[in-house]
Formats: sequence, C-alpha cells, structure tokens
Amino acid sequence: MPVTLRPLDARHFSAWLERSRAEYAKDLVALGQTSEDAYRHADETMARSFPSGTPTPEHVVFDVVDDAGVTVGYLWIGPDTSDDAGAWWIWDIVIDADKRGRGLGRIAMLLGEEYARAQGAHTLGLSVFGFNTGARGLYESLGYETTSVKMLKRLD
Repeated sequence: MPVTLRPLDARHFSAWLERSRAEYAKDLVALGQTSEDAYRHADETMARSFPSGTPTPEHVVFDVVDDAGVTVGYLWIGPDTSDDAGAWWIWDIVIDADKRGRGLGRIAMLLGEEYARAQGAHTLGLSVFGFNTGARGLYESLGYETTSVKMLKRLD
C-alpha cells in the first residue's frame, strides 16, 4: 500500500501539538507516572521543540497519507539534541490504531529516512517504550540497533 508524507498544514499544527502531547502523556502514565507529572513532562518536551507553540524549520511534522489520500497518522522528525548536525531523530511516529498492521508505519519510516538523508543526516535515532513491542519489532526489522536500555523496578 503506497504511503506519502505530506507536510502538516500550519493551520492544523495546534491540534497536532495537542494530539502528540496527549499521546506522549498517555504513554508516560502507562509507565507509572501520575497524570499530572506526565502532562507536565509532555508540556516541557513540546516547549523545548516548539518554543512558540508553532512549527519551526528544524522540526518537521508530516501527515502520513495512504493511497486513498486519507491521513492515517503522523511523523515528527528533526535534528537530535546533540552537537552533531548530522544526527537526526524520529521524535514521534503514530499510525492510527485502526490502520496498523498494514505496513504503513514501515513505509513512513523509510520515507522519513530518505527525508533525513536529503537534509544531510548520517544517523537517525529514536526511542521506543519497552511496552511497545510491535513498534520495537518494526524498528529492529528496519535495521535500528539498541544503543541503550533504561530499566526500572517498582518498589511499592
């Protein structure tokens, strides 16, 4: 199934920002953070990447669009936080739950790699929550390697 990446229309940016914030906070709650802490953390992350609450030239958000022209998710990509200008990062990728399992995420990731390469990237990194085994399997099948593992043990 063909997929294209279409730059997010700036008029839809605030709605996307809220969706991404909510998705991230939901994942943090799944890891055990309180809702209050999760939303605070998500707000801080978004403020670092989008300080004015608007799109920036450094971070690009794409709609993931299927062959019927339907938006099925999004991809947020940009430079990572290191001093290496050639190191880029997949900040977020989400395929709508009812559209998963069709290869859309795989194609979106490959298109993201092409985009990053065209911008001068020589590496592309990402983080994946431990509970997201489906995404981790996809990333490993695309050649992403584990570079660090963060672990936690609940004591309560």
